[in-house]
Amino acid sequence: MPEIEPLPLASLTTLQTGAAPTRMIDAHTTVELVDALRGVWADGDEWFVLGGGSNLFVGDEPFEGTVIRVLTSGIEKLPSPHEGRTRLRVQAGHNWDDLVAFTVAEGLAGVEAMSGIPGTVGAAPVQNVGAYGQEIQETLVEVEWIDEATGDVTVAAASELGLGFRTSVLKHHYGDVPQRRAVILSVTLDLAEVGDAGRQVQGAQLRRALQLEGDDPVPLAWVRDQILATRAAKGMLLNPADADTRSAGSFFQNAIVSEAFARTLPPECPRWPVTPDLDAVTVIPLERFDGYVPAPVPVQKDVKVSAAWLIEQAGIRKGFALPRSRASISTKHALALTNRGGATAEEVAELARFVQGRVQAEFGLVLQPEPVLVGVNL
Repeated sequence: MPEIEPLPLASLTTLQTGAAPTRMIDAHTTVELVDALRGVWADGDEWFVLGGGSNLFVGDEPFEGTVIRVLTSGIEKLPSPHEGRTRLRVQAGHNWDDLVAFTVAEGLAGVEAMSGIPGTVGAAPVQNVGAYGQEIQETLVEVEWIDEATGDVTVAAASELGLGFRTSVLKHHYGDVPQRRAVILSVTLDLAEVGDAGRQVQGAQLRRALQLEGDDPVPLAWVRDQILATRAAKGMLLNPADADTRSAGSFFQNAIVSEAFARTLPPECPRWPVTPDLDAVTVIPLERFDGYVPAPVPVQKDVKVSAAWLIEQAGIRKGFALPRSRASISTKHALALTNRGGATAEEVAELARFVQGRVQAEFGLVLQPEPVLVGVNL
């Protein structure tokens, strides 16, 4: 296995925190990745895989285990069983935005609104990445993965991944463990063939972001350019010259709450239904119908509320920092906690705890971190 001298994780993560682990392995091929994982599992070592390091918050103490860097890459075109569509099988270590750029250049639609999201393709299904109303679950067909319990390499349909809002059975939620311990080796997407003409933009959230009014088709390249510009303006497009991009992206998840709880929040708090508000249909078999139709049972719906709005309304403004801290809220986006240069993980964690405390005190809601935390407690 290509074991290397361990590098500080601060140099490999976008939040730029973390010491060097005990051991580090670079996997450039699927065979190397599978061999490395099986070896680590056989030894019983603590471990985690590292892709782009954009959704990871690592503590200051060295990780006493093995970090496996997923450096595989490659895109394979496959026929789709659906007319007018193409499938792409992509290696887990492939850069996500490079994949999006490839799909746009090939005239393949379905992931263009996710332009500029940092990280690797293999990490995308783990948290069901999405942006502006578009999510990977809309185009995901299957993943190839290796299971820790058995060491077997198998293919799993997207329906087996338990995909939800920024989650899956593989997601390591704060304070919990994944439902399934497995590592993705490749991802297969099914995309629409639209060519240079583009297509109509349907989603309301994406249409607002693009400031579209008419229904004329728009080129995929134009959508990508607009999304990249929007992300850059929010400090969400990696840029070594912009300290606001030294972050893990949105540090806190938009909160999923019940309708009843959402009504306790100020009416101006932005909110969106998590599931479509569809009229329920009651089916009564003809042989059992006695002329009485029961009243519909009220269904409690979940609502997604804006964590950024809650943070700012709790009195924490963009650019806020605790005294003598090198960590701060982004000057462009209230959801991003940034490293202004040399910040320790504890400084970032202290700021995160402060934000959580203020929002809880003001609104009775505990914001949950979105990145995977390694050696850090909030």
